[in-house]
Amino acid sequence: MPPVSPVQPDLGAEGHPRTTPHPHRAHAVDAAPPGPGATGAKGVLLPVLIVLAIGSIFVSVYLAAFHAPQPHRLPVAVVGSAQTVGRVGSSLEAAQPGGFTVRGYPDAAAARAALDHRAVYAAYTTTGASPELLYAGANGSGVTATVTGAFGKLATADGQRLGTADVLPGSAGDTRGLTVFYAAFGVVLAGFMFGSTTYQLAPRLEYRWRMLSLLVFGVLGGLMVALVAGRGFHALPGPFAGIAALVALMAMASGGATMALARLLGPAGVSVSSVLLLILGNASSGGILPAAYLPAWLHPLHAVLPVGVGVRAIQGLAYFRQDGLPTGVVVLTAWIALCAAVLYLRDVHSTRVRRA
Repeated sequence: MPPVSPVQPDLGAEGHPRTTPHPHRAHAVDAAPPGPGATGAKGVLLPVLIVLAIGSIFVSVYLAAFHAPQPHRLPVAVVGSAQTVGRVGSSLEAAQPGGFTVRGYPDAAAARAALDHRAVYAAYTTTGASPELLYAGANGSGVTATVTGAFGKLATADGQRLGTADVLPGSAGDTRGLTVFYAAFGVVLAGFMFGSTTYQLAPRLEYRWRMLSLLVFGVLGGLMVALVAGRGFHALPGPFAGIAALVALMAMASGGATMALARLLGPAGVSVSSVLLLILGNASSGGILPAAYLPAWLHPLHAVLPVGVGVRAIQGLAYFRQDGLPTGVVVLTAWIALCAAVLYLRDVHSTRVRRA
């Protein structure tokens, strides 16, 4: 009986045995396990409902704020006797109830100083041969139309012709006064995108490096806006370093808020952040019209959300003698510190507790 030869393995090009996968086993490898997330009808409808809900909120908020904007207690100055101040206030109230808050000033210089510091939005002087209205075009065309229209009707009712003077015009590159709004919207949008993607692109990044990434994002964003809006289009006056620093704080606050909400609420945090920052924040920013034009339910957000305090601080630095600047820096810094603390507790402290 001849010796049985051992079965020689089929060798590949590298000299290693070539194996043939079992057909059932190959099928098991090729079939990827189902990933996390909704499936079936829920997977079809859930994204649709979430996006439509956010879109409905966007449309509702912006229409409520800007479909027919009216001033609410917009402060204006009147130079003249107490009797004149009272008469002007009564006339404005009768023409537009609740629209203006009239403040009396002893002379035109004091009223002009209030206008420069944005304590008032117009100054009506009655000490000359005919009334004159001083206003700040830097407040935007909407405010200009409001005050010139209201005081023009007042002067006409008295049989006089109103003289007007734009004592604080906007930048030549910003004819409609909307540069700050668009810049702020872009910064908050970028912050939202940064905050929502950083954990997707770098899920294992250490806390200190993630905070450095947020800082780099803010600094570069601030420089970009200051260069493009200020130097490129000459639409945002003011010191370059100051504008860049304020925009950087806005960017870091927006990005940090999105990161913190995503870590606290999971995927729902991104949706919450979009409503809070992109919709409510930008609508209440005061970039389109001052906060005095906002509905009562939206007005308080102007003073607490990053974009509102940032817009006012930037406008103050650019035009209005630092109006809102100290408050803006404090509030934006507080947002960044709070978000950094939340991320530390979620990413560092909780991990140490689990390991212990």
